[in-house]
Amino acid sequence: MADIDPVPTVHTTALRHLRRLHTGKVRDIYEVDADHMLIVTTDRLSAFDVVLPDPIPHKGRVLTEISDFWFRRTTHIVPNQLSDMGLETLRLDPDERAMLAGRAVVVKRLRALPVEAVVRGYLIGSGWKDYQRTGAVCGHVLPPGLEQAARLPTPLFTPASKAPAGQHDENIDYAEVERLVGAPLAAQMRDTALALYGFAAAHAAARGIIIADTKFEFGVDAAGRLTLIDEVITPDSSRFWPADTWRTGISPPSFDKQFVRDYLETLDWDKTAPGPRLPADILRRTSEKYLEALRRLTGPALG
Repeated sequence: MADIDPVPTVHTTALRHLRRLHTGKVRDIYEVDADHMLIVTTDRLSAFDVVLPDPIPHKGRVLTEISDFWFRRTTHIVPNQLSDMGLETLRLDPDERAMLAGRAVVVKRLRALPVEAVVRGYLIGSGWKDYQRTGAVCGHVLPPGLEQAARLPTPLFTPASKAPAGQHDENIDYAEVERLVGAPLAAQMRDTALALYGFAAAHAAARGIIIADTKFEFGVDAAGRLTLIDEVITPDSSRFWPADTWRTGISPPSFDKQFVRDYLETLDWDKTAPGPRLPADILRRTSEKYLEALRRLTGPALG
């Protein structure tokens, strides 16, 4: 890929005429009215649940475009947060409007559910560590002898609790999901997450990408209807591997922020805030990976 053009990055936001509701690891959320809010996707990057000081060029716009791509293609599976309101309807100063271009969206205000709906299709990350230790992944017993990065016999729903800021999400069993949201909604969340993963994995496979795992977030509207929210199958919420270089027995190279995690693992850092600064080369190469994921996922199928 050609060198990345210098672009302004956005690490923090402070809109003058909208009330901030929440600051997440990557997204800033503002109130629009009783039924809508503005989600701004910054260029911040978090690793090991620590927000790093250096923004990644293009990242916020890439994440926004990828999520929008999936939102608009999965309405046959589940409703989503997108609204009909555009940025032109908001009271914004010219500099704010320019900053938000391509990285902000007005969405419906919904009640977020307290569960990360994680789906794993391959044996990697904490799932691989779990399997090595117990022969299972989050309580799902697997055949013996599987290698790292092996494709699982069937995708697994492995939910996690949503941890407060600065803390790590923790894996929970399905019974805990039922306790948190009720049995009917738990089953709908599980089945919907697996359907979304299956749809996206097939789309990505035709474009040379393996989606090893991903996490979804859901909310409910006033009528209790399950709704897809936050972000969808992006390099931040998923593990993407190039299909042509994947093989078992190793941790494959990826199009996501695992590249930064791997770099951070080489440092003498205890994985607590503040995070270390990233060298210019790591910033550039990480940005390239995000842009490559966007190009492959939203471009034409291979062959």
